[in-house]
Amino acid sequence: MTFAKKALIFASLALVGAGGAASARDRLNAAGATFPENIYSRWFSQLAKSGGPKVNYQAVGSGTGRKAFIDETVSFAASDDPISAKDKAKVSRGVVQIPTVGGTIALGYNNPGCTLKLTQKQVVSIFMGSISDWKDVGCSGGKITVVHRSDGSGTTAAFADSLSTFSKEWTLGSAKTLNWKVGVGAKGSDGVAASVASTPGAIGYMNQSFVKGAIKAAAVQNKAGQFVLPGYKSGKAALSGITLDSDLAGGNPNPSASGAYPITTLTYLLIYRTGNGAKTDSIKAVVNYMLSDKAQAQADDLGFVPLSEGIQAKAQAAVNLIKE
Repeated sequence: MTFAKKALIFASLALVGAGGAASARDRLNAAGATFPENIYSRWFSQLAKSGGPKVNYQAVGSGTGRKAFIDETVSFAASDDPISAKDKAKVSRGVVQIPTVGGTIALGYNNPGCTLKLTQKQVVSIFMGSISDWKDVGCSGGKITVVHRSDGSGTTAAFADSLSTFSKEWTLGSAKTLNWKVGVGAKGSDGVAASVASTPGAIGYMNQSFVKGAIKAAAVQNKAGQFVLPGYKSGKAALSGITLDSDLAGGNPNPSASGAYPITTLTYLLIYRTGNGAKTDSIKAVVNYMLSDKAQAQADDLGFVPLSEGIQAKAQAAVNLIKE
């Protein structure tokens, strides 16, 4: 994303909510992760239609959302990877980090006639470029085109966390941006999905909710040796092994539970601890709705995984930390 485009996005965020004081109080600007875009769009639409706060959410990627949060140009941000201590120290108003929902990171591919089952080592080899032909993973021969994120992405960080546990061949580390050795880049989960869908022989990583049309999801071998498709049950089994730390962050990059899909993550909101002013009640109302049983019950239908009761309870308690 160019500097000019980022500036335009942030300018538009700053302008939304202009108007009378009463209406501005109920209009919130947010930016960040594309991974939860489909469910966030549903939740925010439901809130607005019910007369609740109106959220202008820009799905620009976790990295860009994090920058907007640090620069204080949004009411809150969204990220698929927990905020680092370094970035947290840059936020003078303090940070309340709240997990909102879980999701599986699918390996979506476009290869009609191929039912793809990948070992963990094969996953790494594909995304490192040492496997480049479909015949090497049991399909009809042809070039594999890897599609990865080109923007700062918490999905990339979570994906890399898992691959770093899969095989020593993975040498790219774990971060929102990586120095890819192979493949083509696309912006956002929707961009990756669009590129895969339009490119026969392509494979990329994306939230399960983007697997549709020409895109199929590969079954990935988990730590227990089972080949598992991304989905509600396999994601729930993976998330059951997560324990949150004092900042409500937690991960399980290669779960050992039977039936668990091995690339599963939580996604988070980043909210200012103080200085929220007249918008405080609206921010709390939005987060409380997202964490409600009603909202969480919609996760499965949209390709996500609801929070476990334990994580949901801790997240709900953390809303009380948001102050004026």
